[in-house]
Amino acid sequence: MSVPRSRLRSSDLAGLAFHGVRAHPMRAVLSGLGIAIGIAAMIAVIGISTSSQALVQQRLAEIGTNMLTITAGKDFLGNETKLSPDAVPRVRHLDGVAEASWTSDVKVHVYRSPAVPTGATGGLVVRVADQRLPETVGATLAQGSWFTSVTRELDTVVLGSATAEKLGITRIGMQVWMGERLFTVVGILDPVLLAPELNTAAMVSPERATAVFGFDGIPTTIYERSADADVLGIRDRLPLTVDPASPGDVKVSRPSDALAAKNTVDQVFTGLLVGVGSIALLVGGIGVANTMVITVLERRREIGLRRSLGAARPHIRAQFLAEAILLAFLGGLAGVLLGVGVTGAVALANGWPLAVPVLIPVGGLVATVAVGAIAGVLPAVRASRTPPTAALSS
Repeated sequence: MSVPRSRLRSSDLAGLAFHGVRAHPMRAVLSGLGIAIGIAAMIAVIGISTSSQALVQQRLAEIGTNMLTITAGKDFLGNETKLSPDAVPRVRHLDGVAEASWTSDVKVHVYRSPAVPTGATGGLVVRVADQRLPETVGATLAQGSWFTSVTRELDTVVLGSATAEKLGITRIGMQVWMGERLFTVVGILDPVLLAPELNTAAMVSPERATAVFGFDGIPTTIYERSADADVLGIRDRLPLTVDPASPGDVKVSRPSDALAAKNTVDQVFTGLLVGVGSIALLVGGIGVANTMVITVLERRREIGLRRSLGAARPHIRAQFLAEAILLAFLGGLAGVLLGVGVTGAVALANGWPLAVPVLIPVGGLVATVAVGAIAGVLPAVRASRTPPTAALSS
Protein backbone atom coordinates (compact mmCIF):
# COMPACT_ATOMS: atom_id res chain seq x y z
CA MET A 1 0.00 0.00 0.00
CA SER A 2 1.52 3.32 -1.12
CA VAL A 3 1.77 6.20 1.30
CA PRO A 4 0.05 9.32 -0.06
CA ARG A 5 2.37 12.24 -0.66
CA SER A 6 1.97 15.14 1.74
CA ARG A 7 0.54 18.36 0.35
CA LEU A 8 0.79 21.96 1.55
CA ARG A 9 -2.29 23.97 0.69
CA SER A 10 -2.03 27.68 -0.06
CA SER A 11 -4.21 28.53 2.94
CA ASP A 12 -1.95 26.49 5.21
CA LEU A 13 1.13 28.18 3.74
CA ALA A 14 -0.35 31.62 4.39
CA GLY A 15 -1.21 30.62 7.96
CA LEU A 16 2.31 29.38 8.58
CA ALA A 17 3.79 32.62 7.20
CA PHE A 18 1.58 34.78 9.42
CA HIS A 19 2.37 32.61 12.44
CA GLY A 20 6.10 32.94 11.79
CA VAL A 21 5.88 36.73 11.62
CA ARG A 22 3.66 36.98 14.71
CA ALA A 23 5.95 34.73 16.74
CA HIS A 24 8.61 37.46 16.95
CA PRO A 25 6.77 40.77 16.51
CA MET A 26 9.60 43.07 17.61
CA ARG A 27 12.07 41.43 15.26
CA ALA A 28 9.53 41.57 12.45
CA VAL A 29 8.89 45.29 13.06
CA LEU A 30 12.59 46.15 13.07
CA SER A 31 13.20 44.16 9.88
CA GLY A 32 10.18 45.61 8.14
CA LEU A 33 11.22 49.10 9.21
CA GLY A 34 14.28 49.01 6.95
CA ILE A 35 12.10 48.10 3.99
CA ALA A 36 9.52 50.75 4.95
CA ILE A 37 12.11 53.53 5.18
CA GLY A 38 13.55 52.67 1.77
CA ILE A 39 10.17 52.60 0.01
CA ALA A 40 8.89 55.68 1.87
CA ALA A 41 12.02 57.62 0.89
CA MET A 42 11.65 56.77 -2.78
CA ILE A 43 7.92 57.49 -2.95
CA ALA A 44 8.23 60.74 -0.98
CA VAL A 45 11.10 62.01 -3.15
CA ILE A 46 9.33 61.16 -6.41
CA GLY A 47 5.96 62.35 -5.12
CA ILE A 48 7.28 65.71 -3.89
CA SER A 49 9.14 66.23 -7.17
CA THR A 50 6.14 65.36 -9.37
CA SER A 51 3.83 67.48 -7.21
CA SER A 52 6.06 70.55 -7.53
CA GLN A 53 6.39 69.95 -11.27
CA ALA A 54 2.61 69.59 -11.52
CA LEU A 55 2.27 73.05 -10.00
CA VAL A 56 4.70 74.49 -12.57
CA GLN A 57 2.84 72.79 -15.41
CA GLN A 58 -0.45 74.04 -14.03
CA ARG A 59 0.82 77.60 -13.84
CA LEU A 60 2.33 77.38 -17.32
CA ALA A 61 -1.00 76.12 -18.65
CA GLU A 62 -2.68 79.12 -17.05
CA ILE A 63 -0.29 81.83 -18.25
CA GLY A 64 0.93 80.13 -21.44
CA THR A 65 4.35 79.35 -22.90
CA ASN A 66 4.06 81.78 -25.79
CA MET A 67 6.02 84.68 -24.31
CA LEU A 68 9.39 85.81 -25.66
CA THR A 69 11.82 88.18 -23.97
CA ILE A 70 14.01 90.54 -26.00
CA THR A 71 17.08 92.18 -24.51
CA ALA A 72 20.15 93.93 -25.86
CA GLY A 73 23.20 91.77 -26.38
CA LYS A 74 26.85 92.61 -26.98
CA ASP A 75 28.59 93.86 -30.10
CA PHE A 76 31.59 92.13 -31.70
CA LEU A 77 33.89 94.00 -29.30
CA GLY A 78 32.02 92.67 -26.29
CA ASN A 79 30.45 96.00 -25.35
CA GLU A 80 26.86 96.21 -24.10
CA THR A 81 24.44 97.48 -26.72
CA LYS A 82 21.08 99.25 -26.29
CA LEU A 83 17.67 98.73 -27.78
CA SER A 84 16.29 101.60 -29.83
CA PRO A 85 13.44 103.77 -28.45
CA ASP A 86 11.14 102.69 -31.31
CA ALA A 87 11.84 98.95 -30.90
CA VAL A 88 8.56 98.25 -29.10
CA PRO A 89 6.31 99.84 -31.77
CA ARG A 90 8.13 97.82 -34.44
CA VAL A 91 7.57 94.61 -32.47
CA ARG A 92 3.88 95.41 -32.04
CA HIS A 93 3.49 95.83 -35.82
CA LEU A 94 5.10 92.47 -36.57
CA ASP A 95 2.60 89.98 -38.04
CA GLY A 96 1.48 87.43 -35.46
CA VAL A 97 2.35 89.50 -32.38
CA ALA A 98 -0.61 89.64 -30.02
CA GLU A 99 0.89 91.78 -27.25
CA ALA A 100 4.16 93.56 -26.51
CA SER A 101 5.33 95.56 -23.53
CA TRP A 102 8.57 96.66 -21.93
CA THR A 103 10.52 97.65 -18.83
CA SER A 104 13.65 99.72 -18.39
CA ASP A 105 16.15 99.81 -15.56
CA VAL A 106 16.94 103.18 -14.00
CA LYS A 107 19.91 104.02 -11.81
CA VAL A 108 17.81 104.55 -8.72
CA HIS A 109 17.36 102.30 -5.69
CA VAL A 110 14.38 101.72 -3.46
CA TYR A 111 14.57 101.78 0.36
CA ARG A 112 12.08 101.38 3.15
CA SER A 113 12.83 104.88 4.46
CA PRO A 114 15.46 107.63 4.19
CA ALA A 115 17.14 106.21 7.31
CA VAL A 116 18.32 103.07 5.46
CA PRO A 117 22.02 103.24 4.41
CA THR A 118 22.48 103.98 0.71
CA GLY A 119 24.32 100.75 -0.06
CA ALA A 120 21.76 98.46 1.59
CA THR A 121 19.78 97.81 -1.60
CA GLY A 122 18.99 94.17 -0.80
CA GLY A 123 19.29 93.30 -4.50
CA LEU A 124 16.16 95.33 -5.31
CA VAL A 125 15.98 97.42 -8.47
CA VAL A 126 13.75 100.15 -9.84
CA ARG A 127 12.21 99.63 -13.28
CA VAL A 128 10.14 101.82 -15.51
CA ALA A 129 7.14 99.74 -16.57
CA ASP A 130 4.87 100.08 -19.58
CA GLN A 131 1.14 100.37 -19.02
CA ARG A 132 0.47 97.04 -20.82
CA LEU A 133 3.04 95.05 -18.84
CA PRO A 134 0.65 92.98 -16.63
CA GLU A 135 -1.34 91.70 -19.61
CA THR A 136 1.80 90.76 -21.52
CA VAL A 137 3.64 88.87 -18.77
CA GLY A 138 0.53 87.43 -17.12
CA ALA A 139 1.02 89.35 -13.87
CA THR A 140 -1.79 89.69 -11.33
CA LEU A 141 -2.18 92.08 -8.41
CA ALA A 142 -2.17 90.68 -4.88
CA GLN A 143 -3.24 94.10 -3.61
CA GLY A 144 -4.23 97.40 -5.13
CA SER A 145 -4.11 98.09 -8.87
CA TRP A 146 -1.77 98.86 -11.74
CA PHE A 147 -1.12 102.47 -12.76
CA THR A 148 -4.20 104.41 -13.81
CA SER A 149 -4.46 107.62 -15.81
CA VAL A 150 -4.28 109.49 -12.50
CA THR A 151 -1.67 107.54 -10.50
CA ARG A 152 0.88 107.33 -13.30
CA GLU A 153 1.27 111.11 -13.13
CA LEU A 154 1.96 110.99 -9.37
CA ASP A 155 4.75 109.68 -7.14
CA THR A 156 3.36 106.14 -7.06
CA VAL A 157 4.96 102.71 -7.30
CA VAL A 158 3.93 99.07 -7.83
CA LEU A 159 6.07 96.54 -5.99
CA GLY A 160 7.02 93.00 -6.95
CA SER A 161 6.18 90.27 -4.44
CA ALA A 162 9.75 89.85 -3.15
CA THR A 163 10.30 93.61 -3.05
CA ALA A 164 7.25 94.13 -0.85
CA GLU A 165 8.37 91.34 1.46
CA LYS A 166 11.94 92.64 1.81
CA LEU A 167 10.78 96.21 2.41
CA GLY A 168 8.15 95.14 4.92
CA ILE A 169 5.30 96.57 2.86
CA THR A 170 2.13 94.75 3.83
CA ARG A 171 -0.56 96.95 2.31
CA ILE A 172 -1.10 99.62 -0.28
CA GLY A 173 -0.90 103.22 0.86
CA MET A 174 2.44 102.71 2.60
CA GLN A 175 5.43 104.65 1.29
CA VAL A 176 8.97 103.82 0.15
CA TRP A 177 12.02 106.00 -0.51
CA MET A 178 13.24 106.35 -4.12
CA GLY A 179 15.36 109.02 -5.72
CA GLU A 180 15.39 111.23 -2.64
CA ARG A 181 11.60 111.33 -2.39
CA LEU A 182 8.72 109.28 -1.04
CA PHE A 183 6.58 107.17 -3.37
CA THR A 184 3.21 105.75 -2.38
CA VAL A 185 2.57 102.05 -2.99
CA VAL A 186 -0.56 101.62 -5.13
CA GLY A 187 -0.15 97.92 -5.94
CA ILE A 188 1.68 94.73 -4.99
CA LEU A 189 2.11 91.97 -7.58
CA ASP A 190 1.68 88.26 -7.09
CA PRO A 191 4.83 86.27 -7.96
CA VAL A 192 5.38 86.41 -11.74
CA LEU A 193 6.45 83.00 -13.01
CA LEU A 194 7.61 83.87 -16.53
CA ALA A 195 9.26 87.16 -15.57
CA PRO A 196 10.84 86.52 -12.14
CA GLU A 197 12.96 89.69 -12.46
CA LEU A 198 9.79 91.66 -11.74
CA ASN A 199 9.47 90.02 -8.33
CA THR A 200 12.49 91.97 -7.05
CA ALA A 201 11.57 95.26 -8.73
CA ALA A 202 9.84 98.48 -7.78
CA MET A 203 7.99 99.74 -10.86
CA VAL A 204 7.19 103.31 -11.74
CA SER A 205 5.29 104.74 -14.70
CA PRO A 206 7.17 106.16 -17.74
CA GLU A 207 5.58 109.58 -17.14
CA ARG A 208 6.84 109.82 -13.58
CA ALA A 209 10.24 108.30 -14.38
CA THR A 210 10.77 110.91 -17.11
CA ALA A 211 9.78 113.79 -14.85
CA VAL A 212 11.64 112.67 -11.72
CA PHE A 213 14.53 110.42 -12.83
CA GLY A 214 15.26 111.81 -16.31
CA PHE A 215 14.26 108.56 -18.04
CA ASP A 216 15.54 108.52 -21.66
CA GLY A 217 12.74 106.36 -23.07
CA ILE A 218 15.00 103.43 -24.06
CA PRO A 219 13.64 100.00 -23.01
CA THR A 220 15.92 97.45 -21.38
CA THR A 221 13.66 94.40 -21.80
CA ILE A 222 10.79 93.81 -24.23
CA TYR A 223 8.15 91.17 -23.55
CA GLU A 224 6.21 89.76 -26.50
CA ARG A 225 3.30 87.33 -26.79
CA SER A 226 1.90 85.58 -29.83
CA ALA A 227 -0.16 82.53 -30.70
CA ASP A 228 1.52 79.25 -29.74
CA ALA A 229 1.81 78.21 -33.37
CA ASP A 230 3.61 81.45 -34.31
CA VAL A 231 6.18 81.55 -31.49
CA LEU A 232 9.08 79.91 -33.31
CA GLY A 233 8.57 81.90 -36.51
CA ILE A 234 8.35 85.20 -34.65
CA ARG A 235 11.36 84.28 -32.56
CA ASP A 236 13.44 84.06 -35.75
CA ARG A 237 12.15 87.42 -37.07
CA LEU A 238 12.42 89.48 -33.88
CA PRO A 239 16.15 90.31 -33.98
CA LEU A 240 15.88 91.83 -37.47
CA THR A 241 12.71 93.66 -36.48
CA VAL A 242 14.15 95.14 -33.28
CA ASP A 243 17.50 96.15 -34.79
CA PRO A 244 17.63 95.92 -38.61
CA ALA A 245 21.22 97.23 -38.68
CA SER A 246 22.65 94.78 -36.12
CA PRO A 247 20.26 91.86 -35.52
CA GLY A 248 23.11 89.85 -33.99
CA ASP A 249 23.21 92.30 -31.07
CA VAL A 250 19.67 91.31 -29.99
CA LYS A 251 19.00 88.39 -27.65
CA VAL A 252 15.65 86.59 -27.75
CA SER A 253 14.79 84.04 -25.08
CA ARG A 254 11.77 82.00 -24.10
CA PRO A 255 11.22 82.01 -20.31
CA SER A 256 9.27 78.76 -20.41
CA ASP A 257 12.40 77.06 -21.79
CA ALA A 258 14.24 78.03 -18.61
CA LEU A 259 11.43 76.52 -16.54
CA ALA A 260 11.62 73.35 -18.60
CA ALA A 261 15.38 73.23 -18.00
CA LYS A 262 14.79 73.69 -14.28
CA ASN A 263 12.35 70.78 -14.33
CA THR A 264 15.01 68.67 -16.05
CA VAL A 265 17.49 69.51 -13.30
CA ASP A 266 14.85 68.65 -10.70
CA GLN A 267 14.29 65.29 -12.37
CA VAL A 268 18.04 64.53 -12.32
CA PHE A 269 18.19 65.47 -8.64
CA THR A 270 15.13 63.30 -8.02
CA GLY A 271 16.88 60.39 -9.72
CA LEU A 272 19.84 60.84 -7.40
CA LEU A 273 17.62 60.76 -4.33
CA VAL A 274 15.77 57.73 -5.67
CA GLY A 275 19.15 56.02 -5.88
CA VAL A 276 19.70 56.79 -2.21
CA GLY A 277 16.26 55.35 -1.44
CA SER A 278 17.15 52.24 -3.42
CA ILE A 279 20.22 51.76 -1.27
CA ALA A 280 18.01 52.03 1.81
CA LEU A 281 15.73 49.41 0.27
CA LEU A 282 18.69 47.13 -0.34
CA VAL A 283 19.78 47.54 3.27
CA GLY A 284 16.25 46.66 4.32
CA GLY A 285 16.42 43.53 2.18
CA ILE A 286 19.64 42.51 3.90
CA GLY A 287 17.86 43.00 7.23
CA VAL A 288 15.11 40.65 6.10
CA ALA A 289 17.68 38.05 5.03
CA ASN A 290 19.46 38.36 8.38
CA THR A 291 16.17 37.94 10.26
CA MET A 292 15.26 34.86 8.26
CA VAL A 293 18.69 33.26 8.82
CA ILE A 294 18.33 33.74 12.57
CA THR A 295 14.75 32.44 12.39
CA VAL A 296 15.93 29.24 10.69
CA LEU A 297 18.57 28.68 13.37
CA GLU A 298 16.06 29.23 16.18
CA ARG A 299 13.42 26.97 14.66
CA ARG A 300 15.52 23.92 13.85
CA ARG A 301 13.39 21.74 16.18
CA GLU A 302 10.23 22.88 14.42
CA ILE A 303 11.80 22.09 11.06
CA GLY A 304 12.86 18.64 12.25
CA LEU A 305 9.41 17.91 13.69
CA ARG A 306 7.65 18.95 10.50
CA ARG A 307 10.04 16.88 8.38
CA SER A 308 9.50 13.80 10.60
CA LEU A 309 5.73 14.25 10.23
CA GLY A 310 5.97 14.12 6.46
CA ALA A 311 6.73 17.67 5.29
CA ALA A 312 8.87 17.56 2.18
CA ARG A 313 11.79 19.86 1.47
CA PRO A 314 9.76 22.04 -0.94
CA HIS A 315 7.21 22.56 1.86
CA ILE A 316 9.85 23.83 4.29
CA ARG A 317 11.40 25.97 1.57
CA ALA A 318 8.01 27.46 0.65
CA GLN A 319 7.17 28.18 4.31
CA PHE A 320 10.26 30.27 5.02
CA LEU A 321 10.19 31.93 1.62
CA ALA A 322 6.57 32.94 2.25
CA GLU A 323 7.55 34.40 5.63
CA ALA A 324 10.27 36.52 4.01
CA ILE A 325 7.88 37.76 1.30
CA LEU A 326 5.17 38.55 3.88
CA LEU A 327 7.66 40.44 6.04
CA ALA A 328 8.82 42.49 3.04
CA PHE A 329 5.23 43.08 1.87
CA LEU A 330 4.11 44.42 5.23
CA GLY A 331 7.17 46.67 5.43
CA GLY A 332 6.60 47.85 1.86
CA LEU A 333 2.92 48.55 2.52
CA ALA A 334 3.83 50.64 5.54
CA GLY A 335 6.45 52.46 3.45
CA VAL A 336 3.95 53.20 0.68
CA LEU A 337 1.46 54.66 3.15
CA LEU A 338 4.21 56.67 4.87
CA GLY A 339 5.64 57.95 1.57
CA VAL A 340 2.25 59.03 0.22
CA GLY A 341 1.42 60.62 3.58
CA VAL A 342 4.65 62.64 3.62
CA THR A 343 4.08 63.73 0.01
CA GLY A 344 0.52 64.80 0.83
CA ALA A 345 1.67 66.77 3.87
CA VAL A 346 4.39 68.60 1.93
CA ALA A 347 2.04 69.31 -0.98
CA LEU A 348 -0.62 70.63 1.38
CA ALA A 349 1.86 72.82 3.24
CA ASN A 350 3.11 74.37 -0.03
CA GLY A 351 -0.23 74.59 -1.79
CA TRP A 352 0.80 72.10 -4.50
CA PRO A 353 -1.52 69.64 -6.23
CA LEU A 354 -0.89 66.10 -5.00
CA ALA A 355 0.57 64.22 -7.95
CA VAL A 356 1.86 60.73 -7.17
CA PRO A 357 1.74 58.45 -10.25
CA VAL A 358 -0.06 55.22 -9.38
CA LEU A 359 2.79 53.28 -10.95
CA ILE A 360 5.21 54.56 -8.29
CA PRO A 361 3.62 53.03 -5.14
CA VAL A 362 2.55 49.91 -7.04
CA GLY A 363 6.01 49.49 -8.53
CA GLY A 364 7.58 50.16 -5.14
CA LEU A 365 5.47 47.47 -3.51
CA VAL A 366 6.31 44.99 -6.28
CA ALA A 367 10.01 45.80 -5.88
CA THR A 368 9.70 45.28 -2.14
CA VAL A 369 8.14 41.84 -2.59
CA ALA A 370 10.91 40.97 -5.06
CA VAL A 371 13.56 42.07 -2.56
CA GLY A 372 11.87 39.99 0.14
CA ALA A 373 11.75 36.94 -2.12
CA ILE A 374 15.43 37.27 -3.02
CA ALA A 375 16.37 37.86 0.61
CA GLY A 376 14.44 34.78 1.70
CA VAL A 377 15.78 32.32 -0.86
CA LEU A 378 19.02 31.41 0.93
CA PRO A 379 17.46 30.97 4.41
CA ALA A 380 14.60 28.97 2.90
CA VAL A 381 16.96 26.65 1.03
CA ARG A 382 19.06 26.24 4.16
CA ALA A 383 15.99 25.35 6.19
CA SER A 384 14.84 22.77 3.63
CA ARG A 385 18.23 21.04 3.65
CA THR A 386 18.30 20.58 7.41
CA PRO A 387 18.19 16.80 8.19
CA PRO A 388 15.27 15.87 10.52
CA THR A 389 17.50 13.94 12.94
CA ALA A 390 20.02 16.76 13.25
CA ALA A 391 17.24 19.31 13.75
CA LEU A 392 15.48 17.27 16.48
CA SER A 393 18.71 16.60 18.34
CA SER A 394 19.75 20.26 18.39
